[in-house]
Amino acid sequence: MRDFHLPGRSPVYATNGMCATSHPLAAKAAVQILEAGGNAVDAAIAGAVLLGICEPQMTGIGGDCFVLLKPAGSEDIHALNGSGRAPAGLNAEVLRAQGHDVVPPLSAHAVTVPGAIDAFCRLSKDWGRAGLKTSLAPAIHYAEAGVPVAPRTAFDWALAADSLQGAARDYYLLDGAAPRPGQVFRAPKQAEVLRRIAMDGRDAFYEGEVAEDMVESLRALGGTHTLEDFAATACEYTTPVSGTYGPLELVEHPPNGQGATAILLANILKHFDIASLDPFGAQRAHIEAEAAKLAYDARNRFLADADHTARLAHMLAPETAEKLAALIDPKRAMADPAPVSEQVHKETIYITVVDKDRMAVSLIYSVFHSFGSGLASSKFGINFQNRGAGFTLEAGHPNEAAGGKRPMHTIIPGMLREGGKLVMPFGVMGGAYQPNGHARLISNLVDFGMDPQSAIDAPRAFSDAGDMKVERGYAEAVRAELAEMGHRVSIPETAIGGAQAIRINHETGVLEGASDPRKDGSALGY
Repeated sequence: MRDFHLPGRSPVYATNGMCATSHPLAAKAAVQILEAGGNAVDAAIAGAVLLGICEPQMTGIGGDCFVLLKPAGSEDIHALNGSGRAPAGLNAEVLRAQGHDVVPPLSAHAVTVPGAIDAFCRLSKDWGRAGLKTSLAPAIHYAEAGVPVAPRTAFDWALAADSLQGAARDYYLLDGAAPRPGQVFRAPKQAEVLRRIAMDGRDAFYEGEVAEDMVESLRALGGTHTLEDFAATACEYTTPVSGTYGPLELVEHPPNGQGATAILLANILKHFDIASLDPFGAQRAHIEAEAAKLAYDARNRFLADADHTARLAHMLAPETAEKLAALIDPKRAMADPAPVSEQVHKETIYITVVDKDRMAVSLIYSVFHSFGSGLASSKFGINFQNRGAGFTLEAGHPNEAAGGKRPMHTIIPGMLREGGKLVMPFGVMGGAYQPNGHARLISNLVDFGMDPQSAIDAPRAFSDAGDMKVERGYAEAVRAELAEMGHRVSIPETAIGGAQAIRINHETGVLEGASDPRKDGSALGY
């Protein structure tokens, strides 16, 4: 139990249904759907699409989503991949000839076809109860009436404002500037798009006037997108992958998501007595950072569109984790994981809802970078994701950019099972941090016995591209000790990631919601 003398957040308890997400209006809308008789799928779609109005820098209808779903009356977990593909005309050789080493992230070349709307429509049709009109009604209302901008959203918006270009500046700035906390943001043109989707389904987005607006806007910005690219968009069900950590089974999406990275990282950490370490000390942060370097190196080598990667079994194999764990020096940071691990690799927003019938949804929905590509369609103001920046331009790599391919994705919803039963849908936002965040959360739960809210509140560190980002929640002495071990230590400009979780207590029937104080949101139940 937390010390009530200190700032903090208590877990939220309820019995009938619950939503945990990063904005209170979205959590409220989801719970209202549940109270009105909708199920977890109806509520999750409602909350997720509304988040595109509440937090447009994080997500929107121009983005992608991944979903894990456990139906009522079953312990099976279904995975739905709602990530879009590159336009048929994308060509890595052409980009290399133009002098690019990477796919330019703030360009039309980085814009893959949005997959989320197709996935939401499919999810509602296959698993929903209330219907798409009901699920989209809250977002339509708030897009027209407006949403007061929350503090963390305003902070992120200001950091990303300079990346907005052309039409995006008209739609996502107020009088040429990022909105301040409490200013009202409206998106009436998006309300019109959502109203059409509510009436006519996915075809209202991927064909006709809305699709024409997106294609014409992207081609004017140098893209190769066609109406055929949009019309061909289709989500697909896939088989989840999983691994264990202590008594818990970690369930993740297969590639093109990076869920296998989280499983590999957890498998590496198994080879160390993490529970004997200070949970907020330098030694644990060091071991986790070194394990993450090795797991992310494997991700960068192997993960890609499922049709183009053949090393998933290698990443998930216990032997791979054992060999990588042996490369970690408990007292010294490695400079570059690639040469060290070469021998091992021979032969690369979040919302969760649980309803009264214990259907559970773990859904993550994103435009990748803050405001994605920084580009928007001219007529309807649809902000385009830049997921194509997740491709590599390395010739012959499984994740090499090419038309019709899905790039490696950072967004990964998670679920935890124990004894074959789902005990927690959860997610950790934060781009590349997400696999590290999944492994840290499960370690906090298993190794240190934390409740979900405490596990989320706990300070975070992340070794990213040679920079050991250590939140201010760590003591200064910890940063000094990490520096002595050879880490290049910094305090990140923004807090690392954001997490949401709902623990299901099968003995009492009680739901326990946890929401990250690093974000504006909350867990709500009824």
